[in-house]
Amino acid sequence: MELIDFILNVDEHLFEFITNYGTWVYAILFLIIFVETGLVVMPFLPGDSLLFAAGALAASTGAMNPITLIILLFIAAVLGDTLNYHIGKYIGPRVFELESKLINKQHLIATQHFFEKHGGKTIIFARFIPFARTFAPFIAGAGSMNYKYFLTYNVIGAFCWITSFVVLGYLFGNAPIIKDNFTHLIFGIIIISVLPGIFGIIKQRIGKKKLKSSSD
Repeated sequence: MELIDFILNVDEHLFEFITNYGTWVYAILFLIIFVETGLVVMPFLPGDSLLFAAGALAASTGAMNPITLIILLFIAAVLGDTLNYHIGKYIGPRVFELESKLINKQHLIATQHFFEKHGGKTIIFARFIPFARTFAPFIAGAGSMNYKYFLTYNVIGAFCWITSFVVLGYLFGNAPIIKDNFTHLIFGIIIISVLPGIFGIIKQRIGKKKLKSSSD
């Protein structure tokens, strides 16, 4: 429940962090982004909404420099995916054979199918899709994707993801209509982010049913 409250009221909690910890908020945000992208068991941490809220608070409070924010969170995102890639390379194949409550294998499998369709660009696309963002680098490592190619996609995806949401938050996050309906906006961001994954799963299941009916 506390996590859900943090996600839905991320702007209020970030403001509390700024008030209580000052410039240490940079380290807190760095850690959240690093863990969300770097550990395959932590896909539920806020990403898009956190970046948007951080940009909005940077504009409204002046407590954070948007350029510093973008640079630090960009580094956190790149390092997170890099760690996740190496974890996937080391233990990835075994995860598909194990039953674990910490890792949702359906999300892993869905991301794997997305990877098979879009190749290395999945690392870029997945940055904007919750859960896939955490699982994509893990799958890349498990599938022994060439690290140089992975790093290129990693850097491009991290830059596009971090910059777009922080800048959007900085420019529009304090508009009265958005500020007064921030919780609804967070819901919207979450729903829009999740939709591609939902459509992918539905499409995959429809394809399986068609394949099964044709074989019968």
